[in-house]
Amino acid sequence: MVTQVKGHISAGSLEDLKTAGCRVVTGGGHAIAVIYHDGQVHAVDNRCPHMGFPLDRGSVSGGILTCHWHHARFDLASGGTFNPFADDVRSFPVTVVDGEVWVDPRPAERYEADHWSGRLRDGLEHNIRLVSAKSVLGLHAAGADYRVPLRIGADFGTMYTSDGWGPAMTILTATANILPHLAEDDRPLALYQGLLHVSRECAGRPPRFVVDPLPTGETRPQVFKQWFRNFIDVRDEDAAERCLRTAIELGVPPRDVADMIFAASTDHIYLDAGHTLDFANKAFELLDHIGWDHASQTLTSLVHGMARARRSQELSAWRHPIDLASLVWQARDELPALCEQGCDASGWDDADALARAMLSESPSDILDAIKGAIRSGATAEQLGSAVAYAAFLRMAHFHVSNEFGDWDTVHNTLTAANALHRALQRAPSVELVRGVFDVAMSIYLDRFLNMPAQRIPETGYDPVDSDALLAELGDLMNVRQQVEEASHLVSRHLTGAGNPEALLAALGHAMLAEDAGFHSFQIVDAGLGQYQTRRGTESGRHVLIGMARYLAAHAPTSRAVGQTYQIALRLHRGEELFRE
Repeated sequence: MVTQVKGHISAGSLEDLKTAGCRVVTGGGHAIAVIYHDGQVHAVDNRCPHMGFPLDRGSVSGGILTCHWHHARFDLASGGTFNPFADDVRSFPVTVVDGEVWVDPRPAERYEADHWSGRLRDGLEHNIRLVSAKSVLGLHAAGADYRVPLRIGADFGTMYTSDGWGPAMTILTATANILPHLAEDDRPLALYQGLLHVSRECAGRPPRFVVDPLPTGETRPQVFKQWFRNFIDVRDEDAAERCLRTAIELGVPPRDVADMIFAASTDHIYLDAGHTLDFANKAFELLDHIGWDHASQTLTSLVHGMARARRSQELSAWRHPIDLASLVWQARDELPALCEQGCDASGWDDADALARAMLSESPSDILDAIKGAIRSGATAEQLGSAVAYAAFLRMAHFHVSNEFGDWDTVHNTLTAANALHRALQRAPSVELVRGVFDVAMSIYLDRFLNMPAQRIPETGYDPVDSDALLAELGDLMNVRQQVEEASHLVSRHLTGAGNPEALLAALGHAMLAEDAGFHSFQIVDAGLGQYQTRRGTESGRHVLIGMARYLAAHAPTSRAVGQTYQIALRLHRGEELFRE
């Protein structure tokens, strides 16, 4: 009589298994390959953890199980993989009683969040997209907070990059910012795409080691601020980095640290076409998500770019045919007195009108309008809001008769304006307000891209079927250059009492469906954020129209990134990818 082993499933007799070499049994929700090799019986999950190929179709030699689809190899005894692109295959305990083989269908328990965190690090280190996608999905299914993969990506991205903070870290931060606006199913996809960019940008690069802080007793924020600004001014990045690290480690308040970085970012005119300020703002936004305890590693990654940034006063476009740089320097010199006058005024609330004034054909008139607003009591945040809206108006009015690459010209100014607005909300100062003059002149320089100006749809109230309209938006993104069609659709949705949150989610989904790059993530992050402060207003409608026009102009792509994610998603659901 065969002895039953409680909780186990029978794999037949040992003699039959020796003859067959392998047998597949099912139980506990698993298909299990039971393998006889070299006098031992082993049991592993029959699905290859790489892409689901049935392992009973593989081969065993020298204690190594090889999957024949992509040649992933596993230690048969433990299930551990020799190849980082795969994963460890689950193994199961085996018992032989009275010549019968019994398998326990309960694999050894593992803490899923720890497992997938480790695998995410592997995916980033080896730049393996499928591993990163599986890991994000695994963490999501395990109930891990979004900050778990975000912290892993942030630590990796700020360490393995000799050039410091770059586009990939900005993309990663943008994904975290837009998560609340996305549909639930799109949130892990967004994180995956952000992490993918980090992995790509850091591939093959050596680590960046953070310098030690100074052995100083100095603790005054204003002293560190002056030191840091001086070092950035003379492009001494080593000294600047050590100064910044010291201030952080000594406990200088975050707002004061932000002030010193933002001041240094605006000591020269429009550093690196606004990227310097944009990167700095994004670094602080990242810390809002992952915590100030990551400040040393994160913020010191900005220094290399700040010290080497191109200064716009050195560029011909800012000197000829009109010496814009000199006009800006003069306005900057007047700024402290203007702010003093503004302290005695109150009640200014005309940011939208100021934004339209920034679209003027005269740089002097633009600067005078800004100075008049400051003198009349405009706050730093209001000035930032005006410049951000003006930049979005340039995008909304961008005419498709321009060269395709000119979308990015308008886009660069827009993201700089958005960064300035966010920075002025975080740490307003007279030094940072100087950036309003800089960005306003960049908006002026982009004026030729609104010649002729594309008309913004002026749709009247017409109740809409929100779901049908958003489905139509998805269809538009499958056809090239449906720019005006997309802008009209977004306008109809907003003026027809469509669900704004559903529209934001749909626009976010449209971006994630593509092989989205640096600029696409930037504009969606900026557009969704700016709309949140303008909900129900004409300026809010214009913001989303500008964003939708950019997305439509850049769709469709080959969508290869989404294909990898879909493979990971199907594997996560237990679907079969292999078909004979």
